[in-house]
Amino acid sequence: MKDIPRKHKEIFQIIGETADSIGQEVYVIGGYVRDFYLNRINPDQEIDIDFVTVGSGVKLANKVGEALNTKDIAVYKQFKTAHIRHGDLDLEFVGARKESYRKASRKPIVEDGTLEDDQLRRDLTINAMSWSLNPGSFGVLIDPFGGIQDLKNKRIKTPVDPSRTFNDDPLRMMRAIRFATQLDFSIEDETWKSICEMAHRIEIISKERIIEELNKIVLAPKPSAGFVLLSKSGLLRQFFPELEKLKGVDVKDGIGHKDNFWHTLKVLDNTAEMSERLWLRWAAILHDIAKPPTKRFVDGVGWTFHGHDALGAKWVPRIFRRLGLPMDERMKYVQKLVRLHLRPIALVSEEVTDSAIRRMIYEAGDDIDDLMTLCRADITSKNERKVKKYLNNFDNVEKKIQEVEETDKIRNWKNPVTGEDIMEMLDIKEGPVIGDIKDDIKEAIFDGEIPNNREAALKYMKEVAGKYLEKN
Repeated sequence: MKDIPRKHKEIFQIIGETADSIGQEVYVIGGYVRDFYLNRINPDQEIDIDFVTVGSGVKLANKVGEALNTKDIAVYKQFKTAHIRHGDLDLEFVGARKESYRKASRKPIVEDGTLEDDQLRRDLTINAMSWSLNPGSFGVLIDPFGGIQDLKNKRIKTPVDPSRTFNDDPLRMMRAIRFATQLDFSIEDETWKSICEMAHRIEIISKERIIEELNKIVLAPKPSAGFVLLSKSGLLRQFFPELEKLKGVDVKDGIGHKDNFWHTLKVLDNTAEMSERLWLRWAAILHDIAKPPTKRFVDGVGWTFHGHDALGAKWVPRIFRRLGLPMDERMKYVQKLVRLHLRPIALVSEEVTDSAIRRMIYEAGDDIDDLMTLCRADITSKNERKVKKYLNNFDNVEKKIQEVEETDKIRNWKNPVTGEDIMEMLDIKEGPVIGDIKDDIKEAIFDGEIPNNREAALKYMKEVAGKYLEKN
């Protein structure tokens, strides 16, 4: 343990000495040990550390709190666990336990146990390693299932028979794929075989637990690797059938289209290279989600997917709700990008108009930069010359966006003339005509017919008022 960050080692020593004083064994287990051997411990980042003790986790946590002179202790009596927040460390204490499962239930019968019992119930060998922290055996590695060797071999494997591991908690199949994705590891053959055979069991897991693992896959350096494993194993179709339905290529008159499943994964990876933002990556996942029902073959044109952007945006709330994703501004953000993702591509020409740029800036608002990132990621042609041409044209569009925004201030635009202005100056009552006049002013500004300021807008309003007052 000589290479452990000093502040972590000092905490470990305090915890070990405290456990010794009350006659309990204590071990640091799981993620911290795994990440240490992977050289992934950053002393300057917030970190969660799990401790298992042979005895009461709550009792040990209270004693450690006294030793650290902190009252920032959260006790969860139902689970017999306790958390201590100490600086940038989140320390979790739990008593060693063993679990047994009844055939008809996924809820285990939990009993107090030994360290060995606790390690037996872990999901993967690389997560079952532990270090003793008691003074007499401080730093001794306990690795009964060969986790160190599996780290060296870059292998994901269950500590016991995989069918038992996954039957006890089917979410462990998702976790196996998640760790394989995050660490760029392969899944051991028997473990993979069991995942494929037991994929249907994921249906008993709550959507909240599934989406937590799925989001970690989405945030991986190369998220497509995880989605490929989810698809090949049969897990993906259990909870995300819309993505599975993007698979396949239809051919008519010798003309095919791209496989939209693989295209989507490429767009996701491209987006991941440019941004770590979860919701931008979700926009990449969903940008073409409605292509299957909008697919048509047009003679002389080929395959078309007209309207998939609008239909996809309509689907976003339903998909978010079913997957357990947040039904708030984050959903609306993804919905907006899905709806607008074709707009910049349509502007990729040498004769793009200021009017079209203004409208796009207005609709995208503060998300215009993310929209452009998504659209750059959407260029997946294998023709390098074509890709280079598109990217150069995108540079021109982005330059034009910057120029128009600096001149016209369209981002988060608000009409310089209010409904109250119109009623007062034209002496008319509230009604549909107010909206018609405001829309006319907006179109005039966006088309560049008048400047984007109140004085010009009021003057224009008086000029066009006649045709509306006649209707009114």
